[in-house]
Amino acid sequence: MTIFADLHRERTLSVTAASSRGVAGLVKDAERGKDIIVERHGRAVAAVISVEQFDELHRVRADLIAASLVLARELSDTGSRTDLDEAIATFGFDRVELETELDADLATGRE
Repeated sequence: MTIFADLHRERTLSVTAASSRGVAGLVKDAERGKDIIVERHGRAVAAVISVEQFDELHRVRADLIAASLVLARELSDTGSRTDLDEAIATFGFDRVELETELDADLATGRE
């Protein structure tokens, strides 16, 4: 698998070189949009990126997760639906009994 560090050697620093640049230098580059990959023993182990890029990565990740769930649902949906009362009965319960038990729990302060 090709990773970002392999494609952009010019943006890669060893831990020693990153330490020499200092945190302030790495942060300044990140603020300017220049990603830095930090390697230990020739293996990428960390990345210094701007907060904007960090937020964007998390938004994209959340969107991809949501999209994959939608696609999985679309691919597996047979169109068959189960009524809630049928599902409750399948597990051996009765809706009225469950509601009575819930009301009693709520009345005693248990949730």
